[in-house]
Amino acid sequence: MTNPPLIDAHCHWFSNPFFQALAEESPMAGTVRQRISLVQESTGLQLPDEDDSVHRLNWLAEMEESSVDRLVIFSSHPKESGTVAEAAAAAPKQLTGVAVINPNVENAAQKARTLLVERGMRGLLLFPAQHGFRIDSPLVDPVLEEIAAVQGVCYVHCGLFKVPLRDHFGLKRTANPSLANPLYLVPAADRHPNVNFIIPHFGAGMFRETLMAGMQCRNISTDTSSSNGWIRTQSQNLTLKDVFERALDAFGTKRVLFGTDSGPFPAGWREDRLSEQSSIVRSLGGSADEHGQIFGGNIARLLDLS
Repeated sequence: MTNPPLIDAHCHWFSNPFFQALAEESPMAGTVRQRISLVQESTGLQLPDEDDSVHRLNWLAEMEESSVDRLVIFSSHPKESGTVAEAAAAAPKQLTGVAVINPNVENAAQKARTLLVERGMRGLLLFPAQHGFRIDSPLVDPVLEEIAAVQGVCYVHCGLFKVPLRDHFGLKRTANPSLANPLYLVPAADRHPNVNFIIPHFGAGMFRETLMAGMQCRNISTDTSSSNGWIRTQSQNLTLKDVFERALDAFGTKRVLFGTDSGPFPAGWREDRLSEQSSIVRSLGGSADEHGQIFGGNIARLLDLS
């Protein structure tokens, strides 16, 4: 009997174009290169090589060392989407690409079609809080229709929104979390039953609303990614084990997706999060089959990965 694949459903690629894009938008003094150097020095981060193939090979080596079969990798800035698409095309058995998109931009549906059809992305990532829209707004429908046409997935970041790298580059915080309530997903999910929606981080602070959305709509899943520090915002004293138990009760074992929210080096792939979450699922009495679904099988099914 072969072991089920280990698939991380939530990773940020954070390649060189991502750092370049933030540096170009930054109000910091100096050239783009100087701004990146200052951030690198202050954070201790390892700057991705300008040769995107080197960054890809570093990640593939990281995956092999940790016995990870596949990563779903995100572009976290529109200018990074090309790099993510190229990485996924170069390693299609190990990497699956998802691109960020802002439905407010001109020709958003055409941009979505280009990313999904021409660039081979398997889904799109939406940031309602950052880009100033509600997911149930009619302006999002054309983008969701493009996702449905290719049977892709739609990640919708809900709740708290913090990107520490943006802070390090001195970029203003403009996110409005009130726009990112998971319950706004319900009308959108009902209008687009052929789109599989994924709420990252158990809703990032809007946990109760995430559970409600998941119980209301069968085409809404949640992922387990990040440190889940949002637990500190809850009125009840919750542990991560409590969160898993309630999420599995509300969503069932087929709509909870393992993720780490891994990002820049030197941290690389967060094996510690796999260890912690796997231990929790086993302690809750999950069978080997259910464990396999959560830690790879569910996202493989949603993305029709072979």
